[in-house]
Amino acid sequence: MIHPVILSGGSGTRLWPMSRTLRPKQLLPLLGGRSLLQETVLRVSEKGRFAAPLILANEEHRFVVAEQLREIAVLPRALLLEPAGRNTAPAACAAALALAEEEGEALMLALPSDHAIADRGAFLSAIDRAARAARAGRLVCFGITPERAETGYGYIRRGSPLADVESSFAIDAFVEKPDTEHAKAYRASGQHFWNSGIFLFSARLYLEELERLRPDIVEACRAAYAQSRRDSEFIRLAAGPFTAIKGESIDYAVMEKTARAAVVPVEMGWSDVGSWDALWELSAKDEAGNAREGNVVALDTRNCYLRSTEGLLAAIGVEDLIAVATGDAVMVAPRRRAQEVRKLVAQLVAQGQESATAPATIHRPWGSFKALHLGQRVQVKHIIVKPGGKLSLQLHHHRAEHWVVVQGTARIVRGSEEMILTEDQSTYIPLGTQHRLENPGKIPLHLIEVQTGSYLGEDDIVRFEDSYGRG
Repeated sequence: MIHPVILSGGSGTRLWPMSRTLRPKQLLPLLGGRSLLQETVLRVSEKGRFAAPLILANEEHRFVVAEQLREIAVLPRALLLEPAGRNTAPAACAAALALAEEEGEALMLALPSDHAIADRGAFLSAIDRAARAARAGRLVCFGITPERAETGYGYIRRGSPLADVESSFAIDAFVEKPDTEHAKAYRASGQHFWNSGIFLFSARLYLEELERLRPDIVEACRAAYAQSRRDSEFIRLAAGPFTAIKGESIDYAVMEKTARAAVVPVEMGWSDVGSWDALWELSAKDEAGNAREGNVVALDTRNCYLRSTEGLLAAIGVEDLIAVATGDAVMVAPRRRAQEVRKLVAQLVAQGQESATAPATIHRPWGSFKALHLGQRVQVKHIIVKPGGKLSLQLHHHRAEHWVVVQGTARIVRGSEEMILTEDQSTYIPLGTQHRLENPGKIPLHLIEVQTGSYLGEDDIVRFEDSYGRG
């Protein structure tokens, strides 16, 4: 059995404005109806071949990750929460410690949650070869046969063939992202592969090599795992020891230094979906080469990526352009400069722009809310509460709230009162009054909330009870 370890801690800033810190690309349906995380989990869900997945996720994303797993009816072996991102080496170390508790020789397949793979059959065949190499004492990386002279990926140069596994090689060197001339030479050589960031090795061997090369990571992860606590369906790694780790990737911490590294080449239609230009490459296109998603109209437009999540996006007479419109932001850039979106996001963060990190629709374990209007001393929100969903018992020091039920049934606690409201009914929550909103019905509850007061920030909240363990 192969144990999938799915790393879901990334932020995906190069796909802003759709991808945000609080809703990164792996949680978005960028290539169809399912999110990249869901597609990754389903790719390694074959019974008899794969064990239940072990998921590493950012604490802020825990409820969304859990909900997306429920949507595809997958029960994870464990859902480990990282208190802070520390790159892939510590994340894989925590997973290896969890697996080694029960099975030291467990083969773990560490893979990012935000990649696309078109040929699952080739992927599974490569896993079979990699498993044989891993059982023979190798730490295996999956190398992608280059389709073009790509300057945005790191490369692996293969060494001598492995005697015991066909089409597998020792690794001669890891090569940093090259310039165009070197990328052309690497592709022509037949000896170089793109570094996919997908690995397969035994939990025991990874821990041994990491302890030899970066004992500080193993020591901190052991402490973080030993001091972890279970919170509902989650296992929270202890913040103190984990956040003290100096972050490092699996590549730098282990693979580039170990004598046991091997590469399994594979052609499987792989992409790290790392930019809007990469998404254009993966998308279906019209006769003019345009990839269009959402309400989009294009006239005399060629080779563009055009996407709108809300409202109409119209383009006239443009070429090789990216235009992405969400409910609260529009981003336009030449396709050839798609990698620079990360710099743009850094500038937005420096300016304190909320849209750099938070999407227009904020997801909570009970449902979601979206800001419709923010003005002087007033904010209007559309709140959706899932059937059975219940907000915390809370109060606000600086705002009052007016609630209007648009659809469904609301059970409301207001001070010492409890009431049931249905469609077209409303109520008022005075400033400083304890209150709670719940959906006791079988359909989603839609509610319009009008907040008025001197301060309307999300941090103006005092929770007294919460069904989801939030403070």
